[in-house]
Amino acid sequence: MTNRNMQVTALTSPPAAVHSRGRGRPSAREDLPCPIRDVLDRIGDAWSVLVLTTVEPGPLRFNQLRRQVEDISQRMLTVTLRHLERDGLVSRTVIPSTPPQVEYALTTMGRSLCLPLKVLADWAGSHQPVIRSARRLYDSGASEQ
Repeated sequence: MTNRNMQVTALTSPPAAVHSRGRGRPSAREDLPCPIRDVLDRIGDAWSVLVLTTVEPGPLRFNQLRRQVEDISQRMLTVTLRHLERDGLVSRTVIPSTPPQVEYALTTMGRSLCLPLKVLADWAGSHQPVIRSARRLYDSGASEQ
């Protein structure tokens, strides 16, 4: 397979009128000045981090990705990949064959996000028991004293 047989989507954004945020709803404002909120909107959803970390080792076809990300529906994987592609974190490559195949891979920017995500995952793993204990204490009403 040669590169001339592959089509990679451009990382340019569509016109502002067609941008969407969250669950496909049109964004109220695309010119939000807060970069943290903008990024957290993407990585704070239910699936983006799992998809990014699953694609990190190397490109995967859609169905491979769907099998590896537990409990994600076909529709949610499609929506998540579109959002990640739109944000420049994932590239989509169409490989002409019968039937056509599509591969997803991290872009350079997507790869640069994996280190902070790993730090967050490590922090979450080491603090989960303490957080669960705090929740139990709070839920029991002991924190109201």
